[in-house]
Amino acid sequence: MTIPFERLFLKLNQYRLRAIEKYDERGWEIQEKTLHQLLHTAQHTQYGNQYQFKHIRSYTDFQQRVPLVHYEELHPWIEKIRHGEKNVLWPGKIFWMARSSGTTNDKSKFIPVTAEALNRCHYRGGADVLLLYFRNNTSSKLFSGKTFTLGGSHQIDHAGHKVRCGDLSAILLQNIPRWANYFRTPPRKIALIADWEIKIARMLPIVARQNVTGFAGVPSWNLVFLQKLLAYTGKTNILEIWPNLELFMHGGVNFEPYREQFRQIIPSDKMHYLETYNASEGFFGIQDDPTDSGLLLMLDYGIFYEFIAMDDYQKGYLHAIPLADVKPHVNYVVVISTNGGLWRYIIGDTVMFTAVKPYKIIITGRTKHYLNVFGEELMVHNTDTAIAYAAAHTQSIVYEYTVAPVFMSNNNKGCHEWLIEFEKHPEDIAKFRVLLDNKLKELNSDYEAKRYKDTTLTEPIIRILPRGTFHKWFVSHNKVGGQNKLPRLSNNRRYVEELLTLMKESI
Repeated sequence: MTIPFERLFLKLNQYRLRAIEKYDERGWEIQEKTLHQLLHTAQHTQYGNQYQFKHIRSYTDFQQRVPLVHYEELHPWIEKIRHGEKNVLWPGKIFWMARSSGTTNDKSKFIPVTAEALNRCHYRGGADVLLLYFRNNTSSKLFSGKTFTLGGSHQIDHAGHKVRCGDLSAILLQNIPRWANYFRTPPRKIALIADWEIKIARMLPIVARQNVTGFAGVPSWNLVFLQKLLAYTGKTNILEIWPNLELFMHGGVNFEPYREQFRQIIPSDKMHYLETYNASEGFFGIQDDPTDSGLLLMLDYGIFYEFIAMDDYQKGYLHAIPLADVKPHVNYVVVISTNGGLWRYIIGDTVMFTAVKPYKIIITGRTKHYLNVFGEELMVHNTDTAIAYAAAHTQSIVYEYTVAPVFMSNNNKGCHEWLIEFEKHPEDIAKFRVLLDNKLKELNSDYEAKRYKDTTLTEPIIRILPRGTFHKWFVSHNKVGGQNKLPRLSNNRRYVEELLTLMKESI
């Protein structure tokens, strides 16, 4: 009797499951070992020499000798790498740079991607996702078909030293082992096409006739593609095209605002949704339990974690603590040192621990993408949860949204302005607004205090955008496809005003 490939994969990787199970009792021990391995490997690099890695014997030494940095402080070192220098942040020459989507500002960020980061972090993360999925779903037939990935694009960097740059997804596709291509679609040369519209046009006739059992990536762009696939085939739901579809591995943004849209076009109780936390800087977390929204923090990928309390960060007090000292239900800024050559790097994400044995987190937002003009301290996790709640209780479906402040003027109090693009409109927008507002009060005591009797904030303004407005914004900013996303929350009105201008132009 032939053993299904999924069960064989699970059997051959029992040692790996045992290693992950050790996170529960040996989490800090694993992290200490990781730190010393990183420091030993990079001790003779330019960065290692400057901060005397070879003399660091403990975490306390590490704190005292190596500074906490944002991208701006690392930028001069990264420019050296882009211009061909060796042994800068990590031993040897680096040939790949992941270009960030630039959601925090207009300037692209270039993140070094080393061979160690690819193999010990990103690809190990992908393998662990499958391993944990097969452990939880022993009847899976994922390998009976192909996994669809949109991918990004990459190109020769203009520095002229054979450094290639592009979306992380493109770099992963370019370097993936040949055998793995058997299980994925579309062909790599199509997935790496830079032009979004041309890429989609080339993909549709191929994947429409294939047995796709899973897909992966950012929810928003996958949703756009699936809707185009339905239009191309004339089918009413995705299961009519891919009847054996069973898994969507998603990340990049909170899935809750998209969940109902996926249920509408993939009407199956057997469909599984598995969240991951990966970025250009590294692969950080996996939803190991489908009944728990917390993501297991992966501790042996060559990443050493530190955390800064968000309250301290906002006050300019940059004091990081190690994993051993974190507490549940505190909003933390993530700091990483990695086998990609990043040292005490503040990546801009914020997380909250839901458990510490093992360490589990939820992603709460970004250091620059929160709303705190009036002291309300709203996080993306709050607004994603609230808008999903309001949509569910008004039988509506939200496609995209963004929120900005309406500033106080004269005797007028402030409020929040929500720009929402609906897939299915609520019959009563006033009811939607009340549900949204009340849920935010329930989730966030600071927001509730500012809304109390309209003391500081009046009720939110809801503006419904025509379908396609968000897509027009992405096109206008050359941010179509890949991991691009528009900030959910902003403390200024830049994005809102740009979207309102596009809406007026389309009328």
